[in-house]
Amino acid sequence: MNKININFENCYGIKKLDFCFDFSENRTYIIYAPNGFMKTSFAKTFMDFSKKVTSKDLIFTERLTKRNIVDENANALNNEQVFVIEPYNEGYRSQKVSTLLVNKDLKEQYDQILISIEEKKNLLIKELKPLSGLKSNIEETFSEDIMSYSQKEFFKAILRVKTEVSEVSDLDFSKVKYSEIFNEKVVAFLETQDVREKLGEYIETYDNLIGNSTYFRKGVFNHNNASVIAKNLKDNGFFKAKHSVIFNSGTEKRELLSDTELESLIEEEKKSILDNPDLVKAFEDIDSKLKNKELKDFRDYLLANKFLLTELLNLKKLKNDLWISYLKEKIELYNSLETEYSNGKKELDTIIEQAKKEETEWINVIDIFNNRFDVPFKISVENQDDVILKQQAPNFKFVFIDKAEKPIPVEENDLFKVLSNGEKRALYILNLIFEIEARKQVVDSTLFVIDDIADSFDYKNKYAIIEYLKDNGDNPKFRQIILTHNFDFFRTVQSRIIGNSSQRENSFIAQRNNGEIILSSAGSKNITNPFDIWKRNLDNVVMFIATIPFVRNLVEFRETASDNIMKLTSLLHIKDDTYTITVSDITPIYQDTLKNVDLSHFQPDKKVIELVFEACENVSKDMNEDSLNLENKIVLSIGIRLKAEMLMWSKISNKAPISGNQTGKLYERFKVEFSDDITEHANIKLCALVNLMTPENIHLNSFMYEPILDMSNQHLKNLYEQIK
Repeated sequence: MNKININFENCYGIKKLDFCFDFSENRTYIIYAPNGFMKTSFAKTFMDFSKKVTSKDLIFTERLTKRNIVDENANALNNEQVFVIEPYNEGYRSQKVSTLLVNKDLKEQYDQILISIEEKKNLLIKELKPLSGLKSNIEETFSEDIMSYSQKEFFKAILRVKTEVSEVSDLDFSKVKYSEIFNEKVVAFLETQDVREKLGEYIETYDNLIGNSTYFRKGVFNHNNASVIAKNLKDNGFFKAKHSVIFNSGTEKRELLSDTELESLIEEEKKSILDNPDLVKAFEDIDSKLKNKELKDFRDYLLANKFLLTELLNLKKLKNDLWISYLKEKIELYNSLETEYSNGKKELDTIIEQAKKEETEWINVIDIFNNRFDVPFKISVENQDDVILKQQAPNFKFVFIDKAEKPIPVEENDLFKVLSNGEKRALYILNLIFEIEARKQVVDSTLFVIDDIADSFDYKNKYAIIEYLKDNGDNPKFRQIILTHNFDFFRTVQSRIIGNSSQRENSFIAQRNNGEIILSSAGSKNITNPFDIWKRNLDNVVMFIATIPFVRNLVEFRETASDNIMKLTSLLHIKDDTYTITVSDITPIYQDTLKNVDLSHFQPDKKVIELVFEACENVSKDMNEDSLNLENKIVLSIGIRLKAEMLMWSKISNKAPISGNQTGKLYERFKVEFSDDITEHANIKLCALVNLMTPENIHLNSFMYEPILDMSNQHLKNLYEQIK
């Protein structure tokens, strides 16, 4: 990703932008874009690309949109390689935080144990499906039934039933389908009061019959126990070994010599009970309740399995007995899983304890944040073991720091209520650092498109961001395109990240030419370090005039209310001597202030105000629609102000001198005196516009130049022509 070629057309107001970002020498670009040019649209277009969303023009929706983003080999970038950093997004949370919380060695050990356990679990569940008749959610259903409504305790449930599976021998529900009984409609039916009463009557009749049975005994030996015994004897070759079983009726004993005889006796005894007229009637009373079409399948199932009726009054116990029966049926698979989990759990517990103590890459993120950013809170992770081992989302813990008090734990929502906007933005930066640091761990490169990330920050945190971006620019995996409309931030990034090269190859200014966005090298512009350039080019009338407020400020630093200050002020405001000051009058001031300057290119007796307006005419004639040239804008601003003051002085009757904020005070005189004069209303509005667009802040400090840089060339030109 040494080069990235973009070609945008009709993307959120960008009519056209065709540019190649060459990262071969420097991995960071900085672009200064005045308000309304392209910054947000540029970032949003890349955001669409990263999210695989189609870009468009929101106003001129019928226009065809083009969005091509390719590398030096004309291959389209992978959308995951692009990450857009918005100025602020309160709800943003990095999806890659977990990757920084993982100790890979522990994770591999943990996963290997789980894989082995999971394999055995899946084998058992596969066999439980046909037995239970359930097509899905076997794990959750089993856990809920055994662990009293907890669906996430499958292995605890496996351990809980160990004794019953291995020792209880009188259960044989393995042929009963769980799904036939435990569905929403059947359970609702069985839990109605009327049905429960009929089931109670059936069970009472059944118990009486068992009590009078020849061979069965209530609570000791019923038809279920008998069937289990018969099956076990047969499976274990009892009769083949020439053993026999004796059944005692109380009055006589009956010897059975084969499994066939045993099964036949049990079946006869069951039939004598289940076909008893009293029990049949009790069943018919229940059957009469099963006329609903939706319960037809359950009715048919009961007819074939009447023995289930005695179990339906305690559904919770029946669920437990069914699962025990299924597991006994698949005892080898159950034992294999239980052993694997029991042994593995000891190792897992050891790993979990170690994971809680781990200091992984996220500690580095916290250190970066705490050491660089000024915020009143500290942060930690509460559930690091779950993040490392179970891939759960991290749960951040915040502690509010007050030097006068002990640290106070606080929830994130409550923290947001007390933080300033700048501090909230810092918390946003924390999430971005997680994202960025996580991307250092992957193989692919990342292009970061950074949209005014330091906007509204105090200076300490603003510089912290710049230093962090500088570190990113040093990472061979990263490429950065930083966008800003803050001129001071632009110049700081230039010096600290781009470097001090006179050309500043990766530093650009966004301009507009017939609707097309042009990115012009800032190295060829006289705005990033204009004073040095102006000083070396004072033979240029435009640069000479642009230095007047600059030199005046320098003199003000050395002198107080001197003639030199007043003389230069008279070139920025209309004073008594404004029209008489010549080049020779200010040459000594320049030579004394700037040293080694030469103004001999200009005629010594040339009136400076004439040079001002000559420069304004040149600029107004040659200025492109949206070229970004600082001296041109300063010269026009000076000319506009002087013309406006000439107009107002020529109109007002109060000619008393004005000190301090002359243009504003002069405007107030003009407005008050002619407020009722309709013929002057247009001039009053025009002079108000002058006050608005050419403020007094044409001074040395670079901050004061930012409003002028953002001002439209066309507006300045139009205002100059109007006031002229």
